[in-house]
Amino acid sequence: MSSSDTERRDGAEASETAAGDDEDTGAQVAPIVRLEEVAVTTGEEDEVVLLDLKSKLYRFDKEGNQWKERGAGTVKLLKHKETGKVRLVMRQAKTLKICANHLVVPSISIQEHGGNDKSCVWHASDFSDGELKEELFCIRFGSVENCKHFMEMVEEVAQSQGKKQESEDATTAAELVEKLSVAESETKENKAGEEVPVALSEKSPEIGPVKTESEKKDEPSSAS
Repeated sequence: MSSSDTERRDGAEASETAAGDDEDTGAQVAPIVRLEEVAVTTGEEDEVVLLDLKSKLYRFDKEGNQWKERGAGTVKLLKHKETGKVRLVMRQAKTLKICANHLVVPSISIQEHGGNDKSCVWHASDFSDGELKEELFCIRFGSVENCKHFMEMVEEVAQSQGKKQESEDATTAAELVEKLSVAESETKENKAGEEVPVALSEKSPEIGPVKTESEKKDEPSSAS
């Protein structure tokens, strides 16, 4: 047998083997582990997104007297559908770890950081680490426009929260005054319904001293 015949036979066998490997046998292999779909909650389901911007956040370390990066990701302003309160939340882009989480209160003050028109700073009572702590934050955006938009939104929300607080205080005060008025009215009605003692029209007869039997015998008898 010539070498050419041998090569042809080897090539045919290889082709048959490859075709056999690619042939669909129709067999179905069941997965070893069955994964069930799990609903993931973020805690933001009852909130409306007012702002959503990419940024990088820093926290001032008092002990080291320096700025430390908290993470790069998306900063959001979220308004609760029922209470109307607004909070600032920022998560890291890859891990989704929360690096800022605090309410936007009327007293919040935000300003440009050191002449950098892409960055701004503010103080807040933050809860991102699971406990309430006073923090000084600095956030940096990719553009001047985004930084200005962020500052304007925070200031606008702070003002609206202040008006909302004043309205709630006024409502509470009005309800308290109303309760006091009702209580005072009820007190007057109760006093008016009380019985007043009637003054005696005739003078009560005076009761003299009680006399003994011997004293009565000594008294002269009245003329008949």
